[in-house]
Amino acid sequence: MKVCILTSVHSPFDARIFHKQAKSLVKAGYDVTLIAQHDKSEVVNGVKIVALPKPKNRFRRMLGTWRVFKQALKQEADVYHFHDPELIPVALLLKTVGKKAIYDVHEDYGKAILSKYYLPRHTRKSIAWLSNLVEKFAVSFFDAIVVATDDILKSFSSHKRVVAVHNFPILPRFTNRDSGVQADKGFNVIYAGGLTEERGISEIVQAMEYLDSSRNVKLVLYGKFQPESYQDKVKGLGGFERVEYLGWIQPEELWLKMIQATVGIVCLHPVERYTVGMPVKLFEYMAAGLPVIASNFPLWKEIVEGDNCGLTVNPLDSREIAGAVEYLIDHPDEAKKMGENGKKAATEKYNWGTESKKLLAIYEDLLEGRQIRQ
Repeated sequence: MKVCILTSVHSPFDARIFHKQAKSLVKAGYDVTLIAQHDKSEVVNGVKIVALPKPKNRFRRMLGTWRVFKQALKQEADVYHFHDPELIPVALLLKTVGKKAIYDVHEDYGKAILSKYYLPRHTRKSIAWLSNLVEKFAVSFFDAIVVATDDILKSFSSHKRVVAVHNFPILPRFTNRDSGVQADKGFNVIYAGGLTEERGISEIVQAMEYLDSSRNVKLVLYGKFQPESYQDKVKGLGGFERVEYLGWIQPEELWLKMIQATVGIVCLHPVERYTVGMPVKLFEYMAAGLPVIASNFPLWKEIVEGDNCGLTVNPLDSREIAGAVEYLIDHPDEAKKMGENGKKAATEKYNWGTESKKLLAIYEDLLEGRQIRQ
């Protein structure tokens, strides 16, 4: 059976799209083509990548969805699996010519629009309302809905074929912290991901200033600042002298850095889409055996405190964040146990191995005309 995956927004090597879903489908015997922005068409790990030109801006990208449709039709696939709401018109057109379509919902896009820095504030509510309206109208035409979190699942509960396939990490990427990889000297707190205001970067950098000067602590940041001007603001904070900013690095290298760190931190602001979301970095830290410091949202507390794998804090309080860092420094045995607990939870519950089975079941049911298993 031939599967065509579509994305006009994400990298062709996006973790969820390529490393998890596409490679799992190839391993299961499917013929997989991925249409995405890329420098060239090529075959990687059995996935045939059809390159889309990289647009100069978001507006041109959205206008280019017709090109996505034409490339999709050429593939003559049995199932089209698309990952961006801006591709809803493409999927509807594919349905008109008798194709099966799966809509993969990564987040609550209506809520996400409300915090997009590049949109004028006075337009966000209207755009979010329109986005929700289009999405609610369109989803009834699609053959299945795949969502990344249980909260998003509630929004599509009326659809006959909706399944949560969580964005948990691939465990084989993480080696044992005790098997020859030595931790860096000192106490390294790692944050990997988008470097934005609402992701709490200012607060975790400021927390470094509140630590005792005798503490050998370093905050290591990986990722890209958005917008770029935000980097200047962060560099002006008092705690930045204890920060090592290494920018974006390849996933393989990042995984090694994660294993070498002492603590993983994810202190996102209490924005609605974050409070009900499940950040993949939280589970990657756990899988790497790191004790975590996380925002004290009810859902996150249930995970972190329920599995006793770290501490939760008010993400807007830099002093409380600093206190959590000092607690883990002063209680190394407890911190080690938290890391072990997190790794155990990731191995048993929060991993792609369990989720890939759900993904493959969707395809089996869809292609054989069965009711999709929830």
